[in-house]
Amino acid sequence: MRILHTESSKGWGGQEIRILREAEGMRKRGHEVILAVNSGGKLIPRAKEAGFTVYELSFKKAFALKTIYSLVQICKKHQIDIINTHSSLDAWLGGIAARLAKKSVIRTRHLSTPIRKGLNSKLLYKGLADFVVTTSSPILSTIGRQAKLPPYRLQCIPTGIDPTTLKADPLKAAEFRASLGVGPSDILIGTACFVRSWKGIQDLLQAATLLKNRKEIKWVIVGGGHVDDYRAKIPELGLNGIVTFTGHLEVPYSAIRAMDIFVLLSTAHEGVSQASLQAAYLERPLITTTVGGLPEVCLDGQTGYVVPPFSPESVAKAVAKLVDNPTLRAQFGVRGKQLVEEKFTLTHTLDEMEKVYTQVSPKVGRFSIL
Repeated sequence: MRILHTESSKGWGGQEIRILREAEGMRKRGHEVILAVNSGGKLIPRAKEAGFTVYELSFKKAFALKTIYSLVQICKKHQIDIINTHSSLDAWLGGIAARLAKKSVIRTRHLSTPIRKGLNSKLLYKGLADFVVTTSSPILSTIGRQAKLPPYRLQCIPTGIDPTTLKADPLKAAEFRASLGVGPSDILIGTACFVRSWKGIQDLLQAATLLKNRKEIKWVIVGGGHVDDYRAKIPELGLNGIVTFTGHLEVPYSAIRAMDIFVLLSTAHEGVSQASLQAAYLERPLITTTVGGLPEVCLDGQTGYVVPPFSPESVAKAVAKLVDNPTLRAQFGVRGKQLVEEKFTLTHTLDEMEKVYTQVSPKVGRFSIL
């Protein structure tokens, strides 16, 4: 099969990483993969470095007609069978181009937030898509209901991790702890994410404040983004020497392995988090919120504790439980790794996506616009 991925996002996060990893996996399976990415997108240099043909297009509304024309020409030049769209703007333009070029369309929805109601849902998820893939289960029913999609036209396929590349050197993990001033008897609580408003960093800091009298508990926030917005709050909360920000780490696995407990307190948008999958595979007990696909990995009472969003008190209680029970921490960690191996590897993702590609490819024109 010949597959064209479109992406109007210019960022580099879980969504873009999935596109690249899936493209690499499908190429290994004998499929040809082309990418069309918004000019300036951070996916572009990484995809080119990986050896893919990448077209840089403008997905701004002002250039919509030109971009649609370019996508149609790309389809003709490479004899594309399927277009896989990933963000809102490219879903519209890629979907229209696919209809004009008589190609099949898969719409991959990476966020867990609700889609717009009404005609928008029907056009984007039914008229301009032959199949909808989500990365977490909770959004499936909403999309199906709003877009009037039958169950056979949508499926949740989480983004799995590749265990062969997820290596965490115990010595480097020990060095990471030492660099933070964390001793052997201390308990390190941490998260790894692109720091932004909905990642729950404020709740993490409030939980740390509630537990700051427990001197053995230390906290670390791994990741770039809007770090300075939160780092400035450390002195006023009395968290100097308790909470550390590392900034972006290109390979965070040893840092995650160094944590005794992994937390991810997202308040919106989250699918099945790559960071939580990595932490679970590295046998870290989890504490996450109920948001999106987080509870699919953090099984409450089995691989960790699930808490409500915006509830630092609940976070503090869950942390205290795990700090006081090292046996339970170890049990959660073992179960977490087993869960990932059973359901959330890259092989699982590629297997299911390949089935969808095969299913959708010969069905051009079968589904109605509305």
